Amino acid sequence: MNTRRGFLATAAVSPLLAAMAPCAHAGDLAARGARARAFALSKVRLLPGPFEATRALDARFLLSLDTDRLLHGFRSHAGLEPKAPRYGGWESKDLCPGHTLGHYLSACAMMWASTGQAAFRQRVAYIVDELHACQQAARSGLVCAFPDGDTQLRNVVAGRPVTGVPWYTMHKILAGLRDAHVHAAQPGALPVLTRLADWMVQATQGIGDERFQQMLGVEFGGMNEVLADLHALTGEARYLHLAQRFNHRSLLDPLAEGRDTLDGLHSNTQIPKVIGFARLAETTGDERCAKAARYFWGTVVHKRSFATGGNGDGEHFFPSAEAPKRLSSAKTMETCCTHNMLRLTRALFTDAPSVAYADYYERALLNGILASQDPDSGMVTYFQATRPGYPKLYGTAERSFWCCTGTGMENFAKLGDSIYFHDADALYVNLFIASTLDWAEKRLRLRQTTSFPDEAATRLSISADAPVRFTLRLRHPAWCPQLAVRLNGRPLIDSTEPGRYVEVDRVWHRGDVLDVALPMRLHLQALPGASDIAAVMFGPLVLAARMGRAGMRPGDDIVDSEYLYGAVLQSEATLPRLALQGRALEDAVRPTGAPLQFRADAPGREIELVPFHRIAHERYSLYWQLA
Repeated sequence: MNTRRGFLATAAVSPLLAAMAPCAHAGDLAARGARARAFALSKVRLLPGPFEATRALDARFLLSLDTDRLLHGFRSHAGLEPKAPRYGGWESKDLCPGHTLGHYLSACAMMWASTGQAAFRQRVAYIVDELHACQQAARSGLVCAFPDGDTQLRNVVAGRPVTGVPWYTMHKILAGLRDAHVHAAQPGALPVLTRLADWMVQATQGIGDERFQQMLGVEFGGMNEVLADLHALTGEARYLHLAQRFNHRSLLDPLAEGRDTLDGLHSNTQIPKVIGFARLAETTGDERCAKAARYFWGTVVHKRSFATGGNGDGEHFFPSAEAPKRLSSAKTMETCCTHNMLRLTRALFTDAPSVAYADYYERALLNGILASQDPDSGMVTYFQATRPGYPKLYGTAERSFWCCTGTGMENFAKLGDSIYFHDADALYVNLFIASTLDWAEKRLRLRQTTSFPDEAATRLSISADAPVRFTLRLRHPAWCPQLAVRLNGRPLIDSTEPGRYVEVDRVWHRGDVLDVALPMRLHLQALPGASDIAAVMFGPLVLAARMGRAGMRPGDDIVDSEYLYGAVLQSEATLPRLALQGRALEDAVRPTGAPLQFRADAPGREIELVPFHRIAHERYSLYWQLA
């Protein structure tokens, strides 16, 4: 059998493999103490294009939901008559009832900030008012939707057997209230949030450290992150103290020491904890938390991620050497994990700006998040299967309410939050997404015009109230061999150093235009733990092999339960074989003439390839056996 070195010699292998660590140029930025600041979500507006289309689908879904049904359990717990019946799916089960309301509150708050549509702010205000009414009626800070009230929270605090994941659920409610305050400026949100957090402070204050750590063996979401956020909002030390107590030492300690102990752990339980480590490092300067967050990101991205940026099988991390046998699973790449890896990546980028972080963010956004949404219904995936010949399965609007339904609501409401960043004198352009930016401090507006990834170019137009000097930092992605920049129609920069920021430092005037060419090429991304299995990529896009609709009727890929992954629409397909036979990849995979469509030579046939985010309601394969 050929070795990986042999394939390196015969095919263009993904530059992302070599570029997923912060590059020297980015390291120089960090060494200078540079931090990047995010723009408020309200300062960025999406323009027509593939991202705006997904946002619109999400908005339609959000407005179709009945807030009173989401509030059913909260009113019931407070002794108030529910106004509408409870939704089905996870909302009617013991695992985490009420979690969806938190996600929904976050999504509506971010959708209001992203669009300015009054309907979303009205929903935020209504939910916050209802939760305040629940606190008043119950004469308690606790708001929850558990059928047995605070019993499971009391059980987990006392170390008794527990049903479901109560702290995980409460994290979603805390985060929703935080986002209602931060993104929608809802005046009642912070008082409800602080009263709820005070209930938690009181409920946990008698627990010793050993028992507290034992309690953290039950999934608790990102409690450390949201409590650190609340400390930042209020300045109250009690919230910071509780946030630090939610640092799970069995994960923090080995990561801070540079040890990978992730095999067998539930992926989406760990990632939110690490987001909390990163937040506490930012808040307190805790270097152990910072080291743990950076090491975790590097380990997951370098050793444990599939080509799309997703990770895990059956929701768990596994040894990298097992990746080839895991390809037959229909339960790989839980979408929540990708959502949370993006949140972690964003946090690490603001601390130490790096093209490597932005490259991963783009890869996972395009191939994990954009690929997760049903283009017809707006519903989302739970898993994204690596099993050859398996289709994507999507949830239902009213009978699923999985964790991935909740994070899916948020994903498309906050698409503008990582396109642009800034420091005092520089603007980072990280993503090529059609959008506008209002940089109020500089009294300028930027318009990015592009249909990327359908075209390999973007245009940046400046509108400034007065001439203003700043450095514009354009990401030169690792996948782009040569980036060309024209200023006002004249050649300016021809960069042949992928993986760094191309800097344009000048006084900018109204009407200045930058045209950026970002040529994409075919390359292979090898499967971790294998030398002869790879995904075909074009620029940042994973190209999926189209494998037809045999045995599929309309609606078969819409499922109520996540347990149906792998049990329905089974197929006996095997990995397609890519017949390189010593040829360059471009000779084996050829464009068809249609945008982003290719044909590949396979033994005895040709197979069509399209970007994974375009695959819907059909069978596919993400990986190829290199022949």
